[in-house]
Amino acid sequence: MTQKLATADDHALGVRITALRKAKGLSQTEVGKALGVSFQQVQKYERGRNRIGAGRLHAIANFFAVPVSSLYGDADDPAGELEIFGLIALPGAADLLRAFAKIDNAKLRRNVLAIASTAARISTGPVAGNG
Repeated sequence: MTQKLATADDHALGVRITALRKAKGLSQTEVGKALGVSFQQVQKYERGRNRIGAGRLHAIANFFAVPVSSLYGDADDPAGELEIFGLIALPGAADLLRAFAKIDNAKLRRNVLAIASTAARISTGPVAGNG
């Protein structure tokens, strides 16, 4: 019997698992212990290198307290959702989102967003006066 190779869908699933793990502030080791696998196996799942069987997928969904269907995403907008999950998986992104969510004042939230947007523009474009 030949081994089935991981697909783009396996990679997309891994991105969503990574985002859920980081949103909960968990390490791959912690997730692995909860699922009864090594952190290396969790790493392979997250990178889409290993396929995830139905039983393990169900265990992952239960661990994160989400429906299994949420791990598959929306078929109508897979690229947009995958992009969001990929962004949440960036180092510090979940922490930034948690901190932003704790800001009660709407005006202050808009100001924080303006600061972040300005910083993004500066870091990706030519800085004024350096031309």
